[in-house]
Amino acid sequence: MSEIKFSAEEKAVIVEKLKRYFSVELDQDLGQFDAEFLLDFISSEMGAYYYNRGLSDARAVMQSKLDQVDDAIYEIEKPTNFVR
Repeated sequence: MSEIKFSAEEKAVIVEKLKRYFSVELDQDLGQFDAEFLLDFISSEMGAYYYNRGLSDARAVMQSKLDQVDDAIYEIEKPTNFVR
């Protein structure tokens, strides 16, 4: 897995969400530098867990779709004297 990187715009939005969370839920003031540092920590130390879960979810969706395609192909298969 490559390093998780966000654009400047994405990072700004996420940092603001962290700052707001700390303020509202924890009644703590989280400065810009600390929020960016926290985001970098979360990305590097925990990002792979979220990334892998996303891959697992995507794999499940793809498998479900492939199963549907496979079923559809069996439905249109013509009978023959050959046994598979």
